[in-house]
Amino acid sequence: MGRRIAAFDWAGTSVGPIDQWSQSLRAITAFIVNCPVPLVMLWGADGIMIYNDGYSVFAGDRHPRLLGSKVLEGWPEVADFNANVMKVGLSGGTLAYRNHVLRLDRTGVFEDVWLNLDYSPVYDDAGQPAGVLAVVVETTAAVKAESALRDSEARLRFLDELGTQASAANDPQEILATTTRMLAEKLGASNCAYADMDEDQDGFTIRGDWAREGSPSIVGHYSLADFGEMAVRNLSAGQPLVINDNREEIAAHEAATFQAIGIAATVCMPLVKNGRLTALMAAHHKLPHHWTPEELALIRDVTERSWAHVERVGVEAELRRTAARLRELNEVLASRAVESQTQFRLLVQGVTDYAIYMLDTAGVVSSWNAGAQRIKGYAPDEIVGRHFSTFYAEEDRDRGEPQRALETARRHGRFAAEGWRVRKDGTRFRASVVIDAIKDDDGHLIGFAKITRDVTEREEAQRELEMAREALFQSQKIEAIGQLTGGVAHDFNNLLMAITSGLTLLRKRVPDDPQIERLIENSLQAAERGAALTQRMLAFARRQELKPERIDVIALVADMRGLLQRTIGPEWTIDLGFPMNLPMVSADANQLEMALLNLTVNARDAMPGGGRIRIEAVEQQVIGTVGDLSEGFYVRLTVRDEGSGMDAETLARATEPFFTTKGVGKGTGLGLSMIHGFARQNGGILQLESEPGRGTAAHIWLPVDQGVADVRAPRVEDSPVSRTEPLVVLAVDDDALVLMNTGALLEDLGHTVIEASSGAEALDVLRARPDIALLITDQAMPGLTGSQLIAAARELRPTMPVILATGYGETPADLTAHMVRLNKPFTQSELNRAVAESALELC
Repeated sequence: MGRRIAAFDWAGTSVGPIDQWSQSLRAITAFIVNCPVPLVMLWGADGIMIYNDGYSVFAGDRHPRLLGSKVLEGWPEVADFNANVMKVGLSGGTLAYRNHVLRLDRTGVFEDVWLNLDYSPVYDDAGQPAGVLAVVVETTAAVKAESALRDSEARLRFLDELGTQASAANDPQEILATTTRMLAEKLGASNCAYADMDEDQDGFTIRGDWAREGSPSIVGHYSLADFGEMAVRNLSAGQPLVINDNREEIAAHEAATFQAIGIAATVCMPLVKNGRLTALMAAHHKLPHHWTPEELALIRDVTERSWAHVERVGVEAELRRTAARLRELNEVLASRAVESQTQFRLLVQGVTDYAIYMLDTAGVVSSWNAGAQRIKGYAPDEIVGRHFSTFYAEEDRDRGEPQRALETARRHGRFAAEGWRVRKDGTRFRASVVIDAIKDDDGHLIGFAKITRDVTEREEAQRELEMAREALFQSQKIEAIGQLTGGVAHDFNNLLMAITSGLTLLRKRVPDDPQIERLIENSLQAAERGAALTQRMLAFARRQELKPERIDVIALVADMRGLLQRTIGPEWTIDLGFPMNLPMVSADANQLEMALLNLTVNARDAMPGGGRIRIEAVEQQVIGTVGDLSEGFYVRLTVRDEGSGMDAETLARATEPFFTTKGVGKGTGLGLSMIHGFARQNGGILQLESEPGRGTAAHIWLPVDQGVADVRAPRVEDSPVSRTEPLVVLAVDDDALVLMNTGALLEDLGHTVIEASSGAEALDVLRARPDIALLITDQAMPGLTGSQLIAAARELRPTMPVILATGYGETPADLTAHMVRLNKPFTQSELNRAVAESALELC
C-alpha cells in the first residue's frame, strides 16, 4: 500500500499533492502503512480515505477504488453512520463499537458484517483535529460461531428438557402429548401428531395431536395411499417423508388430501419394527415451509426419543401390571406362590428385545432373561451373583458411573441414560438404560429392576451417513478440480501454440548465429515440456483423446526396458515377472507407456541409494462389482519398489492433483493423478499398496481386450512430409496471437491464408470465397464453437476437408468424416502433415 499511496494522484483530492503534505499527515500515513492492524484515516472535512494493507483486505472488491475517495461516497450504504463518525472525530471526540453490525457491499452482494470499531481524532501541525483514524477489526466469523454454539446449546437444552418431562411420565399418551406440544412450539409448526398403523399397512389412526390456535385438529382415521405415491414409498421403506410445498412437489390430487386438513408442508417420521411400518410422528405447517437440516435432525431425534420412552413406559407398565397380578395372586392364592413366581419369570424371560433383570440393593445381579443373554452374551450361571458394574467400560467404572446410577435410582426412584456398555466378548455397544427402584408394601427398598436396550444400530447408521457424505464431498471436490484443470490446460495450450509457432518462424528468419540458435532451441524445448505438462493435466481431468489399441503388455514392457533403464540409471535394476500367457489389453499405448515410465521414476525416487524395481503382470477376474471395477477380466500391471513406503495419510492423498512428497522443483504432483485419470478413462483403476518401511506397489488394472480396439501398429520414425500444392486456407481462431501465428506458419508453407476471428465471420468468408479449399478451426470459441462451425460449413461445402486444432482433449463424437485432428500446441511440421493428410480428401 505504501507504493500505491506514493503513486496516487492526490492533486485531484482535497488532500493536495503528496509533496505538499504537512509533517503531521506524512507521519500519520507512515504509521498507518506500517501497522499490521487494519487502519483507515479519513482526512479533512471530505474524509479522504488513506488506508493500509490490512484494510484493503477488509474492503474486498472496493479496493483500490476506495483509496483517495470521500468516505461518504466510498461507502454510500453506511453514509449516515460515517457522517456521524466524521462529526464526532473532527470535534475531537472518540467512538468505540463492539460487534457492531453493518450491511455492506464488498463483493457485489450485500451482507451483514460484524465489526469492532474504534475512532479517534488525528491532528494537523497546528494541533487541531484534521481527520479521524479508524481501527477496523472484522468479527463476523466469531459472531456467527458464537450464534451457532448458542443454537446448539439451545437444542441440547430442549432435548434435555424433553427427556426430563418424558421420563417423568408413566403413560404413553401423556408422553406423546408432551412431545408433540414441545416439538410444535420449538419448530413454530401449526400441528404435530402421532399415529398407529393398521394391520393392512395402509390405514392409520391419528390418536392425538397438538394444534396451534387457528389450525384444526387432524385426529381421525386415514388411508396412507390417499397421501400419494411418495408417502407410501418412503414411509414403507422406513424413510422420512419431507414435503416443503405440496402444491409444487406432488400431484394435485395427492396434495388435495393434505390441503383438506390444513397442511401445506410436512415432515413425517416412520417407526418400522420387524420389517413392518407400525407408527408415525409428523410435524406440519399450514403454509409452505422449507425444512432445514437442523429441523429435520431435531424431528428425528425427538421421534426416536419419544418412541423409546413409549416403549420404556410400556415395558414398565407391563412389569407393574405383572407385579400387581403377582401380588394379588400372592394374597388370594398364597399356596400358589411358587407357581406365580414361575409365571413372572416366564413372562420376563420371553422378552428378547430387552435385557430385563433384577439387582439386589448392592447392585448384584439376581435374575437374568433371554434378552439379557442375547444382548450381553452371558448365560445365567455366568452372571447371576456378579455385580452389574461388569457391563461398564473400565473408564466408566473408574469414574464411579455404576455407583452413581444406583444412587440416583435409590434417591429419585429411577435412573435413565444412554452410554457404552461391554459384552462378554469385550465388544462395546450403545445402550439405553433404565434402572427402577423396587420397594415393598412398606416402602422399603428391596432391589432394582434394570432394563437395557441395544441402540448400536442407530448410532452406526448415523456414522455410515456421515461417511457417505464425506465420500460424496471428496468425489465432488476431485470432479471440480478436474474441470478446472481441463480448462487451464486448454488456455495454456493456446499460449504455448503462440510461443512455439513464433519461435519456429523466428528460427527461419534470424541470422545463422549459433548462440541465437541455441536460445531458440532451449525455448522450444521448454515449450515442449509445457505441452507435456498440459497432457498430464488433461489426463488427470480425463479429457485427453484416447486411441484404444490391442496391446501385448509383455512386449510393450520388453520394448521399453532399455528406455526405462537409461532413464533411472545404473544404480537401480529392473526385474520382469510375467506368466507364459497373458491376454491382450485394450488401452491407449502412448498413455500406458507414459504411465509405466512415471511409475518407474517414482520407484527410483523412493530408493535414493539404488535398489531393485520389479515390473510384473497377472490376469485377474472380477466377479460382481469390486470398488470402481465392473465385472470381467483384467490384467493387473504392477511396479514394485523396496523404498521407504508411505503412511496411511500420505497413501490416501497420493492421487490428489498437485500433491507431492518430493522437494521443490522435483515434481509437479500430477504423475499419479494423471495415471489415475488414464486408468479410469480406459475402464480400469490405479491401486496403491504401501506401508512404512515395506515399499510401495502400484497396480494399473486394465480390461482384457474383447476384440474391439485396433491392433497396435508397429512404430515408425517420423519422416519428413513434402509440401502440398498451394491451397487457399481459411484459418479460424478467437485468440488473435494463435490466429496470426497459424496464418504465418501456413504462408511460410506456401499457402494463401484468409483469417477469421469467429465462426460467424468464417461463414461469411466461405459464402464469399468459393476458392477456399481447406478449413482449419479452433474448437472452443464464443458464439459458434468449432464443431458448430464445421456443421454449418458442411451445409455450404459438404466435401471440404477440415482440420480441427484444439487445446482440449476431446474430439466431438459427430465430427469424424472429412476431418483431421491437430492437437495444440503444434509444430510447423505437424501442421504440414495435417494439411497433407487433409489434401488427400481433395483427391
